[in-house]
Amino acid sequence: MAHQEDPPPAVPEWVVTFGDMMSLLLTFFIMLVSMSEIKSEEKYQALVESIKKQLGHTTSMESITPGPTKPSNSMVQQVANLARAKRQDLMRGGQKVEAPTGESSTVQIVRPGTRTVIGTSVFFADFETELRAAEKQKLAELVPKIIGKPQKIELRGHASRRPLPPGTPFQDHYDLAFQRARYVREYLVNELKVEPNRLRIISAGADELMHAGIDPEKLKLNSRVEVFLLDELTETLSGSEEDRQEQLLNLPQ
Repeated sequence: MAHQEDPPPAVPEWVVTFGDMMSLLLTFFIMLVSMSEIKSEEKYQALVESIKKQLGHTTSMESITPGPTKPSNSMVQQVANLARAKRQDLMRGGQKVEAPTGESSTVQIVRPGTRTVIGTSVFFADFETELRAAEKQKLAELVPKIIGKPQKIELRGHASRRPLPPGTPFQDHYDLAFQRARYVREYLVNELKVEPNRLRIISAGADELMHAGIDPEKLKLNSRVEVFLLDELTETLSGSEEDRQEQLLNLPQ
């Protein structure tokens, strides 16, 4: 009787299926751990933007359809457009966007605290309203960071508490601060081509001093105009909600 040889050794078929299942479980748990590390709003926004780009939402017809279409015109999308900070680490889904809490050293925070904004401050000589060359350059450097965004831009004029000299054309410190803000507005609109409907002028007079001490050099900084973005969308401040819906319906096809 011939001797029957043993079959060659082989891996059972169930081992392959088991290996695939373990790989899927490992991937699932890695995703859970990654999601659990999203503890800040900036990281969450960067994740959302990355997923939308990978899934092609920004190139779909839904993303450009006018009207209250979700999610392109939702409040979530509007808030995401308010110059939010995105991490510059593009390998982790970040976006290179200069913002108040961003990582770009070129962003200037005008008012820290609960009202942290993108902007700058331009300074004036005592009782003057004309912009000097250095201040014009600061405005020119700021414009690329604020132009094309959906928010209102506030121009907040300030003055020092020094008494106005005799023969001044200004009625009081509020008038002086307002004229400074108005001159900045004219320069932004006429020279730097900022949309005029986005600009809002406010005069704080001498009520909001940057420095209230006795150092003469620091006191010069009180004569200024602050330029910064607001957390208000320009389109929501023009007309009622019914007016805006009617305008969308009357868009040319």
